[in-house]
Amino acid sequence: MTEGLLDEGELAMLVMPQDRQAPKGRLILPQQQIIRELLDRKCRVVCCDTDTMQDALDSLKEAPKAIIADSQVIDKVQKLKPEGTALSSFSILLAAAKGDIGYFKESAKTIDSLDGSSKVLIAEACTHVPATEDIGRVQIPRLLRSRAGESLQVDVVSGRDFPEDLSAYSLVIHCGACMFNRRYVMERVRQAKSQGVPMTNYGVAIAYIKKLL
Repeated sequence: MTEGLLDEGELAMLVMPQDRQAPKGRLILPQQQIIRELLDRKCRVVCCDTDTMQDALDSLKEAPKAIIADSQVIDKVQKLKPEGTALSSFSILLAAAKGDIGYFKESAKTIDSLDGSSKVLIAEACTHVPATEDIGRVQIPRLLRSRAGESLQVDVVSGRDFPEDLSAYSLVIHCGACMFNRRYVMERVRQAKSQGVPMTNYGVAIAYIKKLL
């Protein structure tokens, strides 16, 4: 997932807010996977949350080559990151590794044309119990409705419950799909493309809305 972003020996900072959405006593799967991948590549890894990010940066002798952040805090991290340091999110790296990042980026532009009569499908790979401020069920719909209007219809599906007919939707927004393999995600992309329906990903959509893509 981090190929081309960091080379052996380079320094990465991972910004991982441990809020109400974070599971107790463990890290979410994308965070685990990327930490392991970076360690296998012999990179140096510094982990922090948004509250301690500035202190973590101040303690370093050099700026990180790249910062990988949770999508929901990408705008806060952007304001603090050193000049010249690359910035990405866990979800965007998953989008590039498992999906069609070019299609996801192009499809994100559809957000500008959504209005109160539009329908959006949010697709989650896992079947977790939603948190109070769940990113797919609460945060992304809130961001979309703040632009398109409160009457925007947002449907949510989870696990393998993905509609065969997507034609009613103006846009599909998929999670990072850490629970699915690339072949499975690409089949959903093929399905959306064949029906002429734009499809993007949580991290790409959030970065686009916040003008950081």
